[in-house]
Amino acid sequence: MPRAVASEHDTVAGTKGGPNTIFVFSLEGVRVAHFGDFGQAGLRDEQRQAIGAVDLLLIPVGDGGPTIGAEQAAAIADRLGARWIVPMHYRTPRVNFLEPVEPFLERMAHVRRLDSPAFETWELPAADGPLAVVPAAP
Repeated sequence: MPRAVASEHDTVAGTKGGPNTIFVFSLEGVRVAHFGDFGQAGLRDEQRQAIGAVDLLLIPVGDGGPTIGAEQAAAIADRLGARWIVPMHYRTPRVNFLEPVEPFLERMAHVRRLDSPAFETWELPAADGPLAVVPAAP
């Protein structure tokens, strides 16, 4: 069942950046959590419970803006135990005010950089633990 989990866009209870929503849904048997512009200092217990089991996690990692950085993202990814983790909201040639993806990837035991901006989960290699998946920029 699709679910929207209330969260904040900043570390001061949303008073600066406003609210954020974590969307949780299933596609073809894969349970997905999209963290949007999540900026809280950490994931609260009630949010973790509302999210439930996750196969694919999309989480901001770039700090420098209104979202969390590499350390917080890695801690949340570990707590959720997702099989695949797609980092988002990080420095690219078009976005230069965020931190790069590398500090997050350094915290991951398994990383796969893709040649395409899209992927099918069944195409991903098996990994002994969570796999950080970095699609190519479009």
